[in-house]
Amino acid sequence: MAIAVRNEGAKVNSHINVTPMVDVMLVLLIIFMVITPLLPPGPRVELARANNPLQMTDADREDALLVAINKEGRVFLGNDQISVADLTPKIRERVGARPDTRAFVKADARVHYKSVVEVVDGVRSAGVTELGLLTEAKRQ
Repeated sequence: MAIAVRNEGAKVNSHINVTPMVDVMLVLLIIFMVITPLLPPGPRVELARANNPLQMTDADREDALLVAINKEGRVFLGNDQISVADLTPKIRERVGARPDTRAFVKADARVHYKSVVEVVDGVRSAGVTELGLLTEAKRQ
């Protein structure tokens, strides 16, 4: 009877197989590419509810002038947080000399009324001709 001796040490493979890791990274990349355009612009805001809100489809456009106020009273122009004092010059700069200027204010339902009035005053004094206050429909 013979004893079979195997030489396992000679066949050691020190290469790391990165194919599964690359597969996982590609799947994650595809998921992020699909989800990113679906995220709403600006900060997360719980809008006030109204019985008969008007549909403002222009607020969803890429070039829409959107001012948001979150529940802490912080003001955002697009995705950038700014102070109320800087709001008027920034909007005036973005509006330029366009004759038909529209801006949309997206205020949290729990924010103080004073904060909303300050933002509306700042937007109006920047020369915006039309101002929309975004709301949601009440749930029945």
